[in-house]
Amino acid sequence: MSSLADPSPFEAEATQAGVQTLVSGVAPITPAERLAIRANAPLLPKKPQRAVDHGLFDTNARNQIEMF
Repeated sequence: MSSLADPSPFEAEATQAGVQTLVSGVAPITPAERLAIRANAPLLPKKPQRAVDHGLFDTNARNQIEMF
């Protein structure tokens, strides 16, 4: 049987949030990277939008068979 003296081969550091594991080759996300992700995200409306079902965008009006 193998010994379980050191179950984690990773380093760890104590922070205010608790002990965190450090993985080699993995860098923490910086505030600049977080801002870049938010800046590149699609814009979302601040209020609920009404459906565009009139005029040029009325898809039900395109289904009519007769003009009059």
